Amino acid sequence: MRFSIYLVSSVIFFACGKQQKAIVQRDFNQVTVQMLSTDTMSIRSLTQINDSIIGFGYDKGYGFLNLITTDKTLFPVDNSDFISQDAQSATAEQRATAFSGSHFFSLGVGSPAVLRKHDVNTGQSRIVYVEQHEAVFYDAMAFWNKNEGIAMGDPTDDCMSILITRDGGEQWKKINCERLPEILKGEAAFAASNSNIVLHEENVWIVSGGVVSRVYHSSDKGNSWSVVNTPMISGASTTGAYAMDFYDTQHGMIVGGDYTKPASNNANKAVTKDAGRSWNLVADNNGPGYKSCIRYVPHSGGDKVVTIGVTGVSYSPDNGNTWKNLSEEGFYTMQFLNDTTALAAGKNKIAKLHFQ
Repeated sequence: MRFSIYLVSSVIFFACGKQQKAIVQRDFNQVTVQMLSTDTMSIRSLTQINDSIIGFGYDKGYGFLNLITTDKTLFPVDNSDFISQDAQSATAEQRATAFSGSHFFSLGVGSPAVLRKHDVNTGQSRIVYVEQHEAVFYDAMAFWNKNEGIAMGDPTDDCMSILITRDGGEQWKKINCERLPEILKGEAAFAASNSNIVLHEENVWIVSGGVVSRVYHSSDKGNSWSVVNTPMISGASTTGAYAMDFYDTQHGMIVGGDYTKPASNNANKAVTKDAGRSWNLVADNNGPGYKSCIRYVPHSGGDKVVTIGVTGVSYSPDNGNTWKNLSEEGFYTMQFLNDTTALAAGKNKIAKLHFQ
């Protein structure tokens, strides 16, 4: 079944709202998990379209969920036309999604990496970028405004793969490695939750992981870049930072660990108070283990954060110093809808999280 998606004029992204709300003083002590969908699909990316529609990427394409009726429209992806002669198959998995203007964007993880621009009013989609390389693997995507956007992924050369658009997603150009910091041996990124990228004002931060874990920063929308090391666990292809969020231009947090050792909480949470120039571990060997997504509670003053993963839902009221485990229900990714409600998705499920 297909349905049309009509945009509404209300402010839908709390981080970009035109009005500042008062700081939320309430604390969270529990969460109620309300399942909206239990279809067989793996979902690692959620993007809010409007007050009632959420877009998502899954292992066979992308789709939309009506939060009121719970009806879904799925768009399975067929990349067979782009298979090179030496390729075995064309992956359809979509782990990077974004929304800008009236368009939803979905980017595949592996080769061929195909980026589609979907008009949510007409339901029509077009391919706006294709990249074929044995090492291509895109992880996350976001937009500063209706014209300027960015996507990032694993290196195919001597730098991280970073795509930029300046025309509303019609054209995407890959930044030349001469303009980016050189990668270190074993450095890559994780397509775990579409949260390797964070944008605030003209800033962009990108987190890497693997044998080393670093944070890349640009203060001019991707024109120039710097990079710093993090104290996150490292040394193996499965270690490091998996996700990041910033409350404002100064305060941010990264989470991760080692997904092969989900109970380990060694060096898997770090914070910055200086726009990402330095990072310090918090709750080391304490609090939650491996996590794949981190989100600041909207309008909370930058102290309250929720992090999720296959190990459940955890909450910190004090910027990661102490933690409460609110649920054992495992998820891959999440997105706040308002101060007390979030959407979460994972293997075979999409749910609303009601925090109390």
